[in-house]
Amino acid sequence: MKQRIQLILLAAGLATLTLFGTTALAATAPGKHLLRQTPDYVKLAEDLTPAVVNISTRKTLKPSRPQSSLQNPGNSDPFQDFFDHFYQGIPEHSQPQTSLGSGVIISGDGKILTNYHVIADADEITVRLSDHHHYKAKVLGTDEKLDVAVLKISAKGALHAAPLGDSDRIRVGDWVMAIGNPFGLERTVTAGIISAKGRVIGSGPYDDFLQTDASINPGNSGGPLIDGKGEVIGINTAIIASGQGIGFAIPINMIKSVLPQLQQGKKVTRGYLGVKVQMVTDDLASSFGMDEARGALVAEVTSGGPADKAGVKAGDIITEFDGKVVRDMNELPRLVAGTAVGKNVHLKLLRDGKTIDKAVTVALLPSDSGAAAKAEASSIGIAVQDLTQEYAANAGISYRKGVVVTSLEANSTAEAAGVQVNDVITEVNGTKVATAAEYDKAVAQLKTGSTARLLLKRGETSLFVAFRIP
Repeated sequence: MKQRIQLILLAAGLATLTLFGTTALAATAPGKHLLRQTPDYVKLAEDLTPAVVNISTRKTLKPSRPQSSLQNPGNSDPFQDFFDHFYQGIPEHSQPQTSLGSGVIISGDGKILTNYHVIADADEITVRLSDHHHYKAKVLGTDEKLDVAVLKISAKGALHAAPLGDSDRIRVGDWVMAIGNPFGLERTVTAGIISAKGRVIGSGPYDDFLQTDASINPGNSGGPLIDGKGEVIGINTAIIASGQGIGFAIPINMIKSVLPQLQQGKKVTRGYLGVKVQMVTDDLASSFGMDEARGALVAEVTSGGPADKAGVKAGDIITEFDGKVVRDMNELPRLVAGTAVGKNVHLKLLRDGKTIDKAVTVALLPSDSGAAAKAEASSIGIAVQDLTQEYAANAGISYRKGVVVTSLEANSTAEAAGVQVNDVITEVNGTKVATAAEYDKAVAQLKTGSTARLLLKRGETSLFVAFRIP
């Protein structure tokens, strides 16, 4: 039986998300070792602690009322009607919710790197520096898939920034130090080693975590993991709830690939290959005549996608992408996502026992293309795209041809009416829409002050929502 592991994102607050004296032996050659001193943690703490900040957020939640019997015609509870009438007499009150996390200053002008989940949906973000000064922060950019965000504060004078290191050079067994605010205890310093690299913990499509036994806890989220040279090599993100000394950090090199876009407030874009892949098991490797299980097995090729145009077929095993070895299926999405859109790369494939090369031009990940522009252009504050099999699989929704909601304008009338991300729109004011183009055409007919009525598919349920066009 597979063990179920509960992961905790490390932001701490009123609502818990269930969303480093001694010497070491460094191997130099078989049978030979070199004494290696551990880092001077006192000096590292003195140098790096001023670059670590406390982040507190505040957001307002509206209490959800139980659904009435009018919304649930099949409800036969004799007390439901009485409860509905009673509840209607009670005014709704917004409830403030606060949370705590950490961050690290990465530039003297006040840019701060943290986790996305630390500041997600926050109405107000406050940053507390090591000198106890408080500043309101604004969000420059976020990447939910990687779980990172960049904030900006306007402080007096230049701030102490932490240098970013090279996470590819860190080795299993290397000493590291974590600084953060566990349980609100500001600037706590702990030490340990890198326990493993390339960990996949099921938190997202680009899992490639550093694992460490440095003690990290709720509230450490967004704080730095620092190597012996005093450079940030990771951002602490998650722990295993039932484990001790098992924490995970996002490698800084993965963050560097999107950092320029985040700092400039741009939408993060990623490369797209257009394939679904699966793990090559020992049995599959044997059936393909391979001497070992390796590579990413192509289970499906998206029609018209980059791989399809390059001649990649289902049953091919991708063993190399752009000169980098693909050891297993988990590595391929990360390699493709980090590749510049429009770049020509070479794939090395195994097909019918032979190695072949294919040239492919990396495209823009469909869910990233055009969504922001559509959201701005849409008069009703809804960004959509054609629902693809890949999007449906990533979003965990049943695949059907149609128009899927990818984002909503904050505080829009559509959001207030109950439209949600990943709803599939099938009609606009009685006009059936099966593509984003048809949706745009139908929305273009709506006038300011008129009412928009949408027919949505949410899971296996169909429902109408209506709202006025501002």
